[in-house]
Amino acid sequence: VGVYTPLQKPVDILGPGDVGYVVASIKTIGDVRVGDTITKVDKKASSPLPGYRTLNPVVFCGLYPIDADQYEDLKEALEKLKLNDASLIYEPESSQALGFGFRTGFLGLLHMDIIQERISREFNIELIATAPSVIYHVYKTNGEMVYVDNPSFLPDMQYIDHIEEPYVKATIMCPKDYVGAVMDISQKKRGIFKTMEYIDQTRVMLVYELPLAEIVYDFFDKLKSTTKGYASFDYEMSGYKSSDLRKMDILLNGEVVDALSVIVHRDFAYQRGRAIVEKLKDLIPRQMFEIPVQAALGGKIIARETIKALRKDVLAKCYGGDISRKKKLLEKQKEGKKRMKQFGRVEIPQSAFMAILSTSDD
Repeated sequence: VGVYTPLQKPVDILGPGDVGYVVASIKTIGDVRVGDTITKVDKKASSPLPGYRTLNPVVFCGLYPIDADQYEDLKEALEKLKLNDASLIYEPESSQALGFGFRTGFLGLLHMDIIQERISREFNIELIATAPSVIYHVYKTNGEMVYVDNPSFLPDMQYIDHIEEPYVKATIMCPKDYVGAVMDISQKKRGIFKTMEYIDQTRVMLVYELPLAEIVYDFFDKLKSTTKGYASFDYEMSGYKSSDLRKMDILLNGEVVDALSVIVHRDFAYQRGRAIVEKLKDLIPRQMFEIPVQAALGGKIIARETIKALRKDVLAKCYGGDISRKKKLLEKQKEGKKRMKQFGRVEIPQSAFMAILSTSDD
């Protein structure tokens, strides 16, 4: 045992109120957690010391290294961060589009941003972060209840009785001139109005119940831009409520991209799907073949955009000439494009995944 002075200084004993270190020859970081009780080998404690409560994460996202060779570096970075942040949890996961990474749990949006920033700044690892999601309580028709924090793991709708999502009690303070705009934003995010109170002649406090899944995207940014930065926003968990939720898949060239799947409310699925496919159309580079970008809900396509193919002018050398010759060249090009589309793979840039975070329902 020892204390910091600021260098490590061994001492014989650590007493009540002392802050120091213990060298216990622990080989694996995961074997010890914040809140563990240290006891004597020959005189073991009957129960751990009270007063420590484990914090459960409420927001989840996938973290993937842009360079696949940095997977082990990312694992090491998360292990080191967890040493002084017991609320951070992670487990390995793989994606067809992004390769190997980690499903990571956070206490909230700020916590998520801080961890991503620390990994980038302290460990020099460039990351792709998937859209944040929350923990859903999925009640199946056989009576079983499962926790789902990844849209890819949502069971088929025929096996689901109902789904519950987390709600928060949101307190918004803003100037009275912006009350209408703030209420409009909250309603669009499926907010349930609770109370409105005038703090003084110029400021108003609004209380809403909002789905946590709606505020993890761009709620705060919209609130700030609408009120010119004058609004403040605070929230606390209030419990779970049943909602009409569905999984929306995004297809590129007919293939489902698992990392782009999201869980959405049925009433807002079309607007969300339309916004996503329009953004992806602008962000994904054009190929030599046409790429359909589709949003699907339960196997039914609800929105589509098409990324036009790059074309070579095969008629450039045909100065006039026989029309049948021109048709033959165009048909040959068409057949080639068809084969390329059949076997071609679409590379998805990092900006496409970031776009999912900022899609607007407006």
